[in-house]
Amino acid sequence: MIFRPLLLIVFVCITSGVLLPGCQHSEEPSEETASSEAMMPLLRDITNQSGIELTTTSGADQPEYILEVNGSGVALFDGDGDGDLDLFVANGSSLADLSGGPGSRYFQNITTPGQAIEFKDATIASGLNIPGWSMGVAVGDVDGDGHLDLYVTRFGANVLMRNTGDPAGRFEDITAAAGVGDDRWGTSAAMGDIDSDGDLDLYVVNYLDFDVVNPPKSATYKDIKVMAGPHGLEPQADVLYINDGHGVFQVAPEASGINNVSPSFGLNVLMLDIDSDGDQDILVGNDSMPNFYLVNDGQGVFDEMGAQSGLAANMDGGPQATMGMAVADLNDDGLADFFSTNFSSDTNTLHMSAGSGFYDDRSGPSGLGVVSRSSLGWATGFIDFDQDGVEELFILNGHVYPQATMEQMDSAYAQPPELYVRNGNRFALVKGESLKQWGPWLAEPRHGRAATWGDLDRDGDVDLITADRSGPLRLYENTAAKEGVQWLTVSLRDSRDAIGNSSGLGAVVTAQANGRVQRRWLIGGGSFQSAVPTEAYFAFAADVESVEITVIWADGFRQTQQITNLDQHLVIDRP
Repeated sequence: MIFRPLLLIVFVCITSGVLLPGCQHSEEPSEETASSEAMMPLLRDITNQSGIELTTTSGADQPEYILEVNGSGVALFDGDGDGDLDLFVANGSSLADLSGGPGSRYFQNITTPGQAIEFKDATIASGLNIPGWSMGVAVGDVDGDGHLDLYVTRFGANVLMRNTGDPAGRFEDITAAAGVGDDRWGTSAAMGDIDSDGDLDLYVVNYLDFDVVNPPKSATYKDIKVMAGPHGLEPQADVLYINDGHGVFQVAPEASGINNVSPSFGLNVLMLDIDSDGDQDILVGNDSMPNFYLVNDGQGVFDEMGAQSGLAANMDGGPQATMGMAVADLNDDGLADFFSTNFSSDTNTLHMSAGSGFYDDRSGPSGLGVVSRSSLGWATGFIDFDQDGVEELFILNGHVYPQATMEQMDSAYAQPPELYVRNGNRFALVKGESLKQWGPWLAEPRHGRAATWGDLDRDGDVDLITADRSGPLRLYENTAAKEGVQWLTVSLRDSRDAIGNSSGLGAVVTAQANGRVQRRWLIGGGSFQSAVPTEAYFAFAADVESVEITVIWADGFRQTQQITNLDQHLVIDRP
């Protein structure tokens, strides 16, 4: 986590009557829509009545060491096979009880259609009461049996939990048999079909070597005594595991090129087809060191292209403290654009595709740069909460240093989350009167870390779950009105023999209607230490009669179908 000086650049846009990309003027969210005091917010906190009751654990209430900073990852996935989304929380522990602690938690979705969102704690029955200091989670069908399994990263040996397919939602620990019990400090992980053989491989991001017996001494930041790290500590190498098709993994061979990068302070990872060539690439977010962009040649051999592409650093060439990462197509060129959250006194970064494998830092022109300098960001995502067909940008914030104040560090310890609405390539922060429309909780300072989102009550809009560091888990119900809106949720199913990637992880789903295109990536990894469902959420105007859905599967196979029956959860089978 680093401080870097801000490079200010003034952009002059000569439009000749046409707005140039990245230079559009953006209006603040309309305050007229929030004029009523009685208006129900779009994102309503229903935690207390949802059945989700948990205060996460991540060391001491006031962290003294870097190990206590990251918080608990979260995942939404269908763990019991009943068609709705259940919740897993990778809960932590304390330095005094590294192998014990409260354990991870699993909440089963028991929502009745048309009724309020409701969960029940099924941790013990599921077998997911994993003890010790868990941090991140990845989801995927590792053994090809059609059921979603969990890989949990930890401070200590990581764990792979196999979904038995039992209707009660039972999981069993197969870490030893699978060969994936890496005992380094794992932060995030992602699954995807790296070698295009039909099964899911696994990339694990490791952070640094932390000695709990002799923890590192304090450091100085802005002349204030703070916890040490990551500088001065030993970074750890990541690891790529290759699946044999039956859920048994081998470390990728030296010829894969994975070890050609230097060990770094890894915090996050995305797995998707970045260069649109029909195979899965890897983008790794590192703390205070250049990010990795590992380009796949289609056979599971990688070339690191971070610096050449522009994805390794910001516009002045400086490495950042990348925590959260999000994906969207903001300039409608069919290619992925990437947003990352970073440390305070630096800016968050928007890397927009410029074609031919290059990316431009558009943080300033997008309106996402200077405004973020007082924030320290974590989980993030592009999500269409208000169902207008345009994704908003959500960010959770919170400083790592309890000593942080605006007077001493230009950044507070507790920080409110942020929601940005988009107009073209410009973003505007929801604030002031507009908070009545979106949710007053967006103005409440907290110690935000992880987030996941999905349609929890199957009503067509996207709900949100957040986790604070050593703080409460929260559920926000989306109350978007359905008048004048049609929706479509798309999930994928690949039931071909000997295919392990049964949920289509790594695919791109595009919806085209009335000349307008919406594009969603079903990524491995992302947000921060968390996993979102492999579902694509779309919304359309009331006059839309037909939608063309195109799926580009992880191996590049393309299929298209016309949908005339909207307002449904559509499952697309691969032929």
